[in-house]
Amino acid sequence: MKQLQEFLVRLKKEIDAGKQFEFWNYLNESEKSMKSIGEKIAGTIEENVQIRGKIVLGKGSVLRSGSVLEGTVVVGENCRIGPNAYLRSGTIVADNCHVGISEVKNSIILSNSNVPHFNYVGDSILGENVNLGAGTKIANLRHDNANVKVLVNGRLVDSGRRKLGALIGSNTKTGINSSINCGAIVPNNSKIMPNEFFK
Repeated sequence: MKQLQEFLVRLKKEIDAGKQFEFWNYLNESEKSMKSIGEKIAGTIEENVQIRGKIVLGKGSVLRSGSVLEGTVVVGENCRIGPNAYLRSGTIVADNCHVGISEVKNSIILSNSNVPHFNYVGDSILGENVNLGAGTKIANLRHDNANVKVLVNGRLVDSGRRKLGALIGSNTKTGINSSINCGAIVPNNSKIMPNEFFK
């Protein structure tokens, strides 16, 4: 777990710097490191929670009724997951986060962030203190199944990944029913309006 904490600190520093970077490399690294994580449950699991894999659940965190966790999932301390949340393999939720009736797949959510109401977050990274409005969705797959390309500092870079969502900078808020395109980099402190499509 110490290695995971160091990884999250490194990611936070890169996001805090406010510069565009090839964020998918952190997802690649996370996917490899998750294979060696051992199970540890220090929080509370309510009735009717389905766990189909190996999880880490931090102290003070609660998995609420109806939630489903598949594969390897890490939930930090003092988090509220559910009711009826769906966390898929490769997901890391840092401390003091809330994931409600939403689906999160193979993503990293840093501390004090909220994915509360009917959201989809796939193959993405959310910085600290992010709040997704009800119905915000992040695309992670092109219609033509080609690799997702990302505009990084004015240069279009092939991520090498068929499935890649977005990087959502810290302190970002999204309005209801907003949509974020695959490969998007949303700067820190952004405000995405209701029904807006962010490329």
